[in-house]
Amino acid sequence: MIVVIAPEQDITNEIEILNKLFQNGLQFYHFRKPNKDYNQHCEYLNQINPEYHNRIVVHYHHELINQYNLKGIHFQEQKRRDHIDNPGQYFKNLNMFGKTISSSFHEPEELEKCYFEFDYHLLSPVFSSISKQGYKGRGFNVNHIDKTIVGMGGVTEYNLTEFKKLGFKGVGVLGGVWNSKNPIQSFININNAFKNTLKH
Repeated sequence: MIVVIAPEQDITNEIEILNKLFQNGLQFYHFRKPNKDYNQHCEYLNQINPEYHNRIVVHYHHELINQYNLKGIHFQEQKRRDHIDNPGQYFKNLNMFGKTISSSFHEPEELEKCYFEFDYHLLSPVFSSISKQGYKGRGFNVNHIDKTIVGMGGVTEYNLTEFKKLGFKGVGVLGGVWNSKNPIQSFININNAFKNTLKH
Protein backbone atom coordinates (compact mmCIF):
# COMPACT_ATOMS: atom_id res chain seq x y z
CA MET A 1 0.00 0.00 0.00
CA ILE A 2 1.08 3.55 -0.71
CA VAL A 3 -0.10 6.28 1.63
CA VAL A 4 0.26 9.89 0.48
CA ILE A 5 0.27 12.42 3.31
CA ALA A 6 -1.15 15.90 2.73
CA PRO A 7 1.30 18.81 2.75
CA GLU A 8 0.89 20.62 6.08
CA GLN A 9 0.54 23.99 4.36
CA ASP A 10 -1.63 24.33 1.26
CA ILE A 11 0.29 24.44 -2.00
CA THR A 12 -0.61 25.87 -5.41
CA ASN A 13 -3.12 23.74 -7.34
CA GLU A 14 -3.20 21.21 -4.50
CA ILE A 15 -6.78 20.01 -5.06
CA GLU A 16 -6.28 19.73 -8.81
CA ILE A 17 -3.12 17.67 -8.24
CA LEU A 18 -4.87 15.55 -5.63
CA ASN A 19 -7.77 14.68 -7.92
CA LYS A 20 -5.23 13.63 -10.55
CA LEU A 21 -3.37 11.50 -8.01
CA PHE A 22 -6.65 9.70 -7.33
CA GLN A 23 -7.20 9.28 -11.07
CA ASN A 24 -3.76 7.67 -11.27
CA GLY A 25 -4.47 5.07 -8.62
CA LEU A 26 -3.97 6.67 -5.20
CA GLN A 27 -5.98 4.62 -2.66
CA PHE A 28 -4.85 6.06 0.70
CA TYR A 29 -4.74 9.85 1.17
CA HIS A 30 -4.04 11.03 4.70
CA PHE A 31 -5.69 14.41 5.15
CA ARG A 32 -3.39 16.00 7.74
CA LYS A 33 -3.90 19.76 8.01
CA PRO A 34 -3.34 20.72 11.67
CA ASN A 35 -3.96 24.42 11.03
CA LYS A 36 -7.40 23.98 9.46
CA ASP A 37 -10.54 24.10 11.60
CA TYR A 38 -13.61 21.92 11.05
CA ASN A 39 -15.22 24.23 8.49
CA GLN A 40 -11.96 24.54 6.56
CA HIS A 41 -11.72 20.75 6.50
CA CYS A 42 -15.21 20.67 4.99
CA GLU A 43 -14.28 23.32 2.41
CA TYR A 44 -11.26 21.24 1.40
CA LEU A 45 -13.23 18.00 1.13
CA ASN A 46 -15.99 19.72 -0.84
CA GLN A 47 -13.47 20.60 -3.56
CA ILE A 48 -12.44 16.96 -4.04
CA ASN A 49 -14.41 14.80 -6.45
CA PRO A 50 -16.88 12.96 -4.13
CA GLU A 51 -16.14 9.62 -5.79
CA TYR A 52 -12.68 9.80 -4.16
CA HIS A 53 -13.84 10.59 -0.62
CA ASN A 54 -13.70 6.89 0.25
CA ARG A 55 -9.91 7.01 -0.23
CA ILE A 56 -9.39 9.77 2.35
CA VAL A 57 -8.32 9.24 5.97
CA VAL A 58 -8.68 12.20 8.37
CA HIS A 59 -6.13 13.00 11.08
CA TYR A 60 -8.12 15.79 12.75
CA HIS A 61 -11.86 16.33 13.34
CA HIS A 62 -12.67 12.63 13.26
CA GLU A 63 -16.38 13.47 13.39
CA LEU A 64 -16.08 14.25 9.65
CA ILE A 65 -16.49 10.48 9.21
CA ASN A 66 -20.20 10.99 10.02
CA GLN A 67 -20.65 13.67 7.36
CA TYR A 68 -18.57 12.32 4.47
CA ASN A 69 -18.06 8.85 3.02
CA LEU A 70 -14.41 8.72 4.11
CA LYS A 71 -12.03 5.76 4.23
CA GLY A 72 -11.20 6.09 7.91
CA ILE A 73 -9.57 7.99 10.75
CA HIS A 74 -5.98 8.28 11.92
CA PHE A 75 -4.61 8.87 15.40
CA GLN A 76 -1.59 11.09 15.81
CA GLU A 77 0.73 9.74 18.49
CA GLN A 78 -0.47 11.95 21.37
CA LYS A 79 -4.16 11.51 20.56
CA ARG A 80 -3.69 7.74 20.58
CA ARG A 81 -2.06 7.90 24.01
CA ASP A 82 -4.89 10.10 25.29
CA HIS A 83 -7.74 7.84 24.13
CA ILE A 84 -6.43 4.30 23.64
CA ASP A 85 -7.39 3.17 27.15
CA ASN A 86 -11.07 3.90 26.54
CA PRO A 87 -11.66 3.39 22.79
CA GLY A 88 -15.33 2.45 23.23
CA GLN A 89 -16.09 5.88 24.64
CA TYR A 90 -14.15 7.63 21.86
CA PHE A 91 -15.83 5.72 19.03
CA LYS A 92 -19.32 5.85 20.53
CA ASN A 93 -20.47 8.79 18.41
CA LEU A 94 -18.50 7.93 15.26
CA ASN A 95 -19.93 5.87 12.40
CA MET A 96 -16.94 3.54 12.02
CA PHE A 97 -18.60 0.55 10.32
CA GLY A 98 -16.32 -0.61 7.50
CA LYS A 99 -13.82 2.22 8.13
CA THR A 100 -10.07 1.99 8.73
CA ILE A 101 -8.35 3.01 11.96
CA SER A 102 -4.62 3.75 11.86
CA SER A 103 -2.02 5.47 14.01
CA SER A 104 1.45 7.05 13.95
CA PHE A 105 4.44 5.66 15.81
CA HIS A 106 8.07 6.72 16.14
CA GLU A 107 9.35 3.77 18.18
CA PRO A 108 9.00 0.15 17.00
CA GLU A 109 8.84 -1.05 20.61
CA GLU A 110 5.76 1.04 21.34
CA LEU A 111 4.15 -0.14 18.12
CA GLU A 112 4.84 -3.78 18.95
CA LYS A 113 3.40 -3.47 22.47
CA CYS A 114 0.29 -1.52 21.42
CA TYR A 115 -2.67 -3.81 22.18
CA PHE A 116 -5.23 -1.90 20.10
CA GLU A 117 -5.64 -3.58 16.72
CA PHE A 118 -5.12 -0.80 14.20
CA ASP A 119 -5.65 -1.70 10.56
CA TYR A 120 -2.20 -0.34 9.78
CA HIS A 121 0.55 1.64 11.49
CA LEU A 122 2.75 4.48 10.22
CA LEU A 123 6.33 4.29 11.51
CA SER A 124 8.88 7.04 10.93
CA PRO A 125 11.54 8.06 10.16
CA VAL A 126 12.90 5.00 8.34
CA PHE A 127 15.23 7.05 6.15
CA SER A 128 16.06 10.75 6.36
CA SER A 129 13.03 12.89 5.60
CA ILE A 130 12.65 14.74 2.31
CA SER A 131 10.09 17.22 3.70
CA LYS A 132 11.58 17.83 7.18
CA GLN A 133 15.13 19.14 7.38
CA GLY A 134 17.28 17.40 9.98
CA TYR A 135 14.81 14.53 10.48
CA LYS A 136 17.36 11.70 10.32
CA GLY A 137 16.39 8.18 9.33
CA ARG A 138 16.77 5.36 11.83
CA GLY A 139 16.58 2.34 9.53
CA PHE A 140 13.95 0.50 11.58
CA ASN A 141 13.78 -3.25 10.96
CA VAL A 142 10.25 -4.52 11.64
CA ASN A 143 10.44 -8.04 10.23
CA HIS A 144 9.81 -9.44 13.72
CA ILE A 145 6.55 -7.50 14.25
CA ASP A 146 3.44 -9.28 12.98
CA LYS A 147 1.46 -6.15 12.12
CA THR A 148 0.80 -4.13 8.97
CA ILE A 149 3.44 -1.41 9.15
CA VAL A 150 3.88 1.40 6.64
CA GLY A 151 7.33 2.98 6.58
CA MET A 152 7.75 6.73 6.26
CA GLY A 153 10.74 8.98 5.81
CA GLY A 154 12.84 9.46 2.68
CA VAL A 155 10.65 7.40 0.35
CA THR A 156 11.67 7.54 -3.32
CA GLU A 157 11.05 5.27 -6.29
CA TYR A 158 14.64 4.04 -5.89
CA ASN A 159 14.68 2.74 -2.30
CA LEU A 160 11.49 0.68 -2.07
CA THR A 161 13.52 -2.55 -2.06
CA GLU A 162 15.14 -1.35 1.18
CA PHE A 163 11.72 -0.85 2.79
CA LYS A 164 10.72 -4.37 1.76
CA LYS A 165 13.92 -5.85 3.23
CA LEU A 166 13.18 -4.07 6.53
CA GLY A 167 9.75 -5.71 6.74
CA PHE A 168 7.41 -2.89 5.70
CA LYS A 169 4.13 -3.72 3.94
CA GLY A 170 3.84 -0.28 2.41
CA VAL A 171 5.28 3.23 2.31
CA GLY A 172 4.04 6.66 3.32
CA VAL A 173 5.04 9.54 1.07
CA LEU A 174 4.96 13.29 1.70
CA GLY A 175 8.02 15.12 0.38
CA GLY A 176 8.65 12.49 -2.30
CA VAL A 177 5.46 13.66 -4.01
CA TRP A 178 4.68 17.19 -2.84
CA ASN A 179 8.26 18.53 -2.94
CA SER A 180 8.66 17.26 -6.50
CA LYS A 181 8.52 19.55 -9.54
CA ASN A 182 5.93 17.13 -10.94
CA PRO A 183 4.00 15.53 -8.05
CA ILE A 184 1.75 13.45 -10.31
CA GLN A 185 4.63 11.89 -12.24
CA SER A 186 6.54 11.29 -9.01
CA PHE A 187 3.56 9.41 -7.58
CA ILE A 188 3.18 7.36 -10.77
CA ASN A 189 6.89 6.45 -10.64
CA ILE A 190 6.70 5.44 -6.97
CA ASN A 191 3.47 3.52 -7.55
CA ASN A 192 4.93 1.59 -10.49
CA ALA A 193 8.13 0.84 -8.59
CA PHE A 194 6.04 -0.29 -5.60
CA LYS A 195 4.07 -2.73 -7.74
CA ASN A 196 7.33 -4.23 -8.95
CA THR A 197 8.95 -4.36 -5.51
CA LEU A 198 6.79 -4.67 -2.42
CA LYS A 199 3.99 -6.66 -4.04
CA HIS A 200 6.30 -9.54 -4.96
